[in-house]
Amino acid sequence: MSVSPALVLAILVGAFHTALFVFLSGRIGFRTILTLVAAVLGAWAGDAVANMLGVDPIRIGDFRLLAASAVAWAAIGFVEALLVLGPATLDDHG
Repeated sequence: MSVSPALVLAILVGAFHTALFVFLSGRIGFRTILTLVAAVLGAWAGDAVANMLGVDPIRIGDFRLLAASAVAWAAIGFVEALLVLGPATLDDHG
């Protein structure tokens, strides 16, 4: 069984941006898991879209780092907006 390098790098990029977000916001809890999943999927999607468009000047091999990071942050923002607008039971105020 082989794992795509893009998936491994998407996990690393998503984990890094999630850790940076938690550090900057000071919030940790259930929302961190959702944020991590969104960031990893966003990084993977960002790489795939940049690959199809043939753009992104910053690469690690064939992985498009700039696009992956941008979409990871967009996914983090989307999840955080959903958590703010969603039910209060999912929002940990601690």
